[in-house]
Amino acid sequence: MTTSTSSAVRTRFAPSPTGYLHLGGARTALFSWAFARHHKGTFILRIEDTDLERSTPEAVQAILDSMAWLDMQPDEGPFYQMQRMDRYREVVRYMLDQGKAYYCYSSSEEVEAMREKARAAGLKPRYDGTWRPETGKTLPAVPADRKPVVRFKNPLDGVTGWNDLVKGQISFDNSELDDLVIARPDGTPTYNFCVVVDDWDMKITHVLRGDDHVNNTPRQINILRALGATLPEYGHVPMILGPDGEKLSKRHGAVNVMDYDKEGYLPEAMVNYLARLGWSHGNDELFTREQLVEWFDTRNLTKSAAQWDPKKLNWVNAQYIKNSSDADLAGRVAPRIRELNGDPLAVDLHAVMALLKDRAETLNQLAEGAMLFCGPYTPASAELRTEHLDAQARALLSHFEERARSLPEWTPESLDALIKAQLAEHGVKMPKLAIPLRLAVTGQKQTPAIGAVLAVLGKDRVLERLAAV
Repeated sequence: MTTSTSSAVRTRFAPSPTGYLHLGGARTALFSWAFARHHKGTFILRIEDTDLERSTPEAVQAILDSMAWLDMQPDEGPFYQMQRMDRYREVVRYMLDQGKAYYCYSSSEEVEAMREKARAAGLKPRYDGTWRPETGKTLPAVPADRKPVVRFKNPLDGVTGWNDLVKGQISFDNSELDDLVIARPDGTPTYNFCVVVDDWDMKITHVLRGDDHVNNTPRQINILRALGATLPEYGHVPMILGPDGEKLSKRHGAVNVMDYDKEGYLPEAMVNYLARLGWSHGNDELFTREQLVEWFDTRNLTKSAAQWDPKKLNWVNAQYIKNSSDADLAGRVAPRIRELNGDPLAVDLHAVMALLKDRAETLNQLAEGAMLFCGPYTPASAELRTEHLDAQARALLSHFEERARSLPEWTPESLDALIKAQLAEHGVKMPKLAIPLRLAVTGQKQTPAIGAVLAVLGKDRVLERLAAV
C-alpha cells in the first residue's frame, strides 16, 4: 500500500470543531498558509471532527467564517475526517495483515494497573506489551466477552528524532513510547492514527503546529515509517501567553477570532499582528500580506513563547485605519452605524472618515464618532447651556450665524477663517466661541476640529441649529 510523493510544498491546518477558532489556532493557520504561499505550494484545510460528543456544525462554521475573515482560504478542502472512516479502517487492516499492528484484549483497568506498576518502579507509565506478538512468546487466552483495541507495534529500541523547523533537534527513546492504540474496540480510529493517514494521503510535506503536539510527533513518525510513507518536516511553534505571562484564556479578553471582527478590528491588521507573535522580519512592525508571504521563513520563528499585547494590537489596528482610504472605511463602518441606529446616508460618510480616522483605534470607535453626524441631534443639557451659553456667547453665535449665511463656500478652510475673524473682531479666545458653537450645533462640549465638523454637518443643518439657540 503506497501513495505517490511530490516535491511541491503542501501544508495543512487541521482544527478540531469543538469550539470557535482561537487566536493560537489562527496563528498556526497563518504560518502554514504563509509558508505554502511563500513556496508557491498548496494550503489544505482539514476538519478533525472525530470527537463526536464535542464537535458541532456551529463550530465548523465558526472555523470557516474565521478563515474567510482572515482571507486564508484553502487551496484544497475542507476535508472532514468523519467522511474518511472507510479509509482509516482500510489502513488498520493493512497494518494488521503486515504485522505492524495487533489486537490487544487488556481492559482499561488492566492497562492502568500496568502504568501504576511502572510508576512504582520509577519508570515511565506505559502499556507493558502483554498482547504484543513476538517470536517464542505465548499470548494469554482471548477473553470471550471482550472486544479488542488495535495497537501499533512501536519499535522497542533506538531513537526517533527529527530536526524541528522551530526548535532544532528533538529526539525520543523508543523505549519510552508504548504501543499506541490506533483503533478503539468499536473499530473507530484514534486521533494520532487519523492524522498520520491524512498527512500521508494528502502528501503533506511540512507540518507547522503548536508545541503541545511535540509528544505526538515521534508516535506519528513511527507509524508513517511503518507505512513506508515519506515523512513531512515538522515545526512546533510555542504557545501564546497573556499579558500576565499565563496561558492565553478568556480572562485576557476575546480569544475567539470573530470577536475581534465584532469589536472593530481590521482583518489585515489582525493578520499583521498575529504574524508578529512568534515571527519577525528584522524590526518591521507593519507589513502587507504580500510582504509577509515574500519574507516568511521558518528560520525567523522564535523558540520562546509570544506574549499577547492588546495595546500593541490597538496600535497596529490604528495604523491600518489611518492608512485606509476614506471610501474603504466608509464601507466598513456603515453597517456598524446602522447597528447604533444611525443613518450613514445622512451625511458625506467619506468626509466623516477623513475627519475621524487619525484618532480611531477600531472601526467601532469610528462608528461611535460618526454618530455625531449620523445619529439624531440631542440638544446640550441644561447644565451645559447654563454654564456656556450666556449672553456673550449667544451674541457671538448670532454674529457668527449672520456671517456664515453669506459664506460663498462651505468648507473647513472658509469656516476656520470666519472663526478666526470673529475672534479677532470681538477680542476673545477660541474657547469663548468654539465651545458655544459645539454645544449649539452638536449638543456636545468636545468634538473634532470645529471648522471641519461644521463643514461635514452642512450649511443648512448648522444654520438651523444656530437659529434654534
